[in-house]
Amino acid sequence: MTNTEIRTAQVKVPNGDLQIDAYLAEPAQKGTFPAVIVIQEIFGVNIHIREVAEKFAKEGYVAIAPTLFQRTAPGYEGGYTPEDIQQGRGYKEQTTADEILSDIKAAIAYLRTLPNVQGDAIGSIGFCFGGHVVYLAATLPDIKVTASFYGGGIPNSTPGGGEPTITRTSEIKGPIYAFFGLDDQGIPLEHTEQIEAELKKNQITHAIFRYPGAGHGFFCNHRASYNAEAAADAWKNVQELFQKNLQLQKV
Repeated sequence: MTNTEIRTAQVKVPNGDLQIDAYLAEPAQKGTFPAVIVIQEIFGVNIHIREVAEKFAKEGYVAIAPTLFQRTAPGYEGGYTPEDIQQGRGYKEQTTADEILSDIKAAIAYLRTLPNVQGDAIGSIGFCFGGHVVYLAATLPDIKVTASFYGGGIPNSTPGGGEPTITRTSEIKGPIYAFFGLDDQGIPLEHTEQIEAELKKNQITHAIFRYPGAGHGFFCNHRASYNAEAAADAWKNVQELFQKNLQLQKV
C-alpha cells in the first residue's frame, strides 16, 4: 500500500480537563487500518514528526502524533539550533512519566473512536526523547509493537525522576526494536548494551540496530546529522516489524 493517498488534520485529544494538540495522518480511502502513535523529539510535533506520521499513513496506517508539552508549552514547535535544543530540553525536564503515559493512553482511546482504526492493532515509534518515551509506553498493554530511535537515558533516568525506565523492562508487552548510531555522542555504547542485556534477561522479543558512522538524529533529514543509508535501513526494519506484528490491511 506504499504511497497511498492520505489526508491530514490537526485534532484535539481529550485527557480529562486537558485537550492535547495532535497531528493525524491517515489513508484517504475507506477501510480499517492499524494505528501508530508517533512520539516527538524535544522539538515538539514539528515538520519531521509530521512527515513521519505521513510516511506511515502512506503505508496504510492511521498515525497520530500527540504533543507531549501541552501542559507547559502548547503549540511549541522547534527547529534544531542550539537555542531550540536548550528550549526543548527545558520543556522536556518539566514532563513526568505519569503524565506522559496518561497522554499516550488518551491518544489510544482517541484512536479507538475512529471508525477506520483496527482497535487492537496499535504500535508506537519515537525519536530522541520520544525514543525513551516509547520504551516506557511499551509497558502499556494496548501497545503491541514499538520502535525506539536513539532514546537517551533509558538505563539511568525516567521523565520527572524516579527509578530508571530500564527497571520496567519486564513490563514490556510486545516486540521492540531499538535503533542507535555508533557515533551518537549522547548515548554511550554501554547504555545500548545495558538495554540489550535487560531485554534478553526478560525474554522480550527485540532487536538492537547499531549503525556505524551515524550520530544522534540520523533518521531526520532536517538535521545535519542525517544519514541517508542508516535511515533507509532503519525504515525498512521498522516496516517489517510493524507489518509482522500489526495486521496491515491489503488493498
